[in-house]
Amino acid sequence: MKECIFCKIIQREIPSTIVFENENLVGFNDINPVAPQHVLFVPKKHLEKIHDMSKDDSLLIGELVYHAKEYARKINLTENGYRLVFNTGRDAGQDVFHIHLHLIGGRIMTWPPG
Repeated sequence: MKECIFCKIIQREIPSTIVFENENLVGFNDINPVAPQHVLFVPKKHLEKIHDMSKDDSLLIGELVYHAKEYARKINLTENGYRLVFNTGRDAGQDVFHIHLHLIGGRIMTWPPG
């Protein structure tokens, strides 16, 4: 998508601190972090919302979760914990309409969030 900021990051049209990449995904630091560690994992395939997923995309979403978990381990978040968050739709706080998974850690989280 020409207007999607995450697609532009994936295509290296906008600079970002990329911490993970494979053939299907990119992980990069959030520019407005809410915790000491705040990384976004996004599929290279443009999907606006979780509701836009097809059954064929379920493996892709599983891959997002898996690599976020692996990155959390790499940066030593597993002992104290971390949060994985998908926001879908405006009311849930989604402000970039390209599916993305937030990996948030490095501080105590509260509940309910938001």
